[in-house]
Amino acid sequence: MAITPMVESAPEPGPARKRGKKPYAKPARPPGERALIASPGTWFVWAGIAAFFIFLVGIISSVVVDSFGKPWFDTWLPETFTLDWYTGAWERFNLGQIVLVTLGASFTVVVLSVLIGVPAAYVLARRDFPFKKLVTVLFLLPVLMPPITYGIPLATVMYNFGLGRTVLAVILVNLVPSVPFVILTMTPFIEQINPAIENAARMSGASMRRVFTRILAPLLVPGILAAAILVLVRTVGMFELTYLVSGPTSDTLVVAIYRAMTSSGGGEARQLVSSMGVLYTAMMLVILVVALRFVNPTQLVARVKESRDD
Repeated sequence: MAITPMVESAPEPGPARKRGKKPYAKPARPPGERALIASPGTWFVWAGIAAFFIFLVGIISSVVVDSFGKPWFDTWLPETFTLDWYTGAWERFNLGQIVLVTLGASFTVVVLSVLIGVPAAYVLARRDFPFKKLVTVLFLLPVLMPPITYGIPLATVMYNFGLGRTVLAVILVNLVPSVPFVILTMTPFIEQINPAIENAARMSGASMRRVFTRILAPLLVPGILAAAILVLVRTVGMFELTYLVSGPTSDTLVVAIYRAMTSSGGGEARQLVSSMGVLYTAMMLVILVVALRFVNPTQLVARVKESRDD
C-alpha cells in the first residue's frame, strides 16, 4: 500500500503579497535618539531661553564697557578705554573700607548662623516637644516674608538701643533671616541620617558632645557648607535690612552702590556707578566659584542617602 506524503498548503497571499509589496513598517529609531523636527512648543521655549540670555549678556556687557570707556554718544563703542573710573570710584567712595565691611559682616553672619542654626535644627529633627509645629512656622516666616516688613521694626529697635549706623547692627539684622534659613535647610538633612548611628555611639558610652562632634559633624559637613554658601550670598546681596541700619562707616557694597546712584539727585558720573557694579558682580562670582570648589550641590542628596544606608 503506497503512502502518499502530506504537503502543507501555503497560506493564501494577502493584498500586500498579491501586489508584490512588503507591508509598511515604521522606521525604528535607536533608544534615546530624538526626532530632528521639534514641536512648535519646544522651539518657543528655546527661543525664550535664548532671548533671555541675549538680553542678560547685553546688559552685563554694556555695564562693563561703560565702566572702562570714556563718555561716548554717537558710536557703538567708546574711542578709548581707561581704568580711571575704577580708581576714581575707589577713592571717591572709599571702596576699600566698604569691601572689608561687606566681607567681615557677611562671614560673621555665616559663622553665627551656623553655630546657632545647626543645634536648633538638630533639636527640631530629633526631639518632640509641645508647639513644635508652631515653632517651625515661626522660623519659616522670616524666610518667606519680604525683609522690609520686619526690617522697619528691627531698625527702630536698633536705633532705640543706640546701635544704628554700626556694623554690629548690620550683623544683628541679617541674623534674623539667616538663622531660620540654616535651620530650615539643615532640619531635613539631619532627619535623613539614620538615628541608629547615634544610638550605637551612646550605647558605647559616648557623650552627646562626642556624638555631635565625632559622628554627626562629618556627616553634616556637606549640608553645613551648602547652607553657609547660601547665607553668604544672601547676606552680601541683602539690601533692605542693611540699608535701614547702616551708615557711612558700615555700608556694604550693595548699599554703597545705591547711595552713589541717588546721591545729589544722581549727580555722580554714570561710569563710577558702573565700575562699582562690576566690582560687586566680580566679588559675587569669586565667592560662588570658591564655594563651588568645595561643595557640589548635586552630590548633597547622594551623600545623605549613602549616610542613611550606612
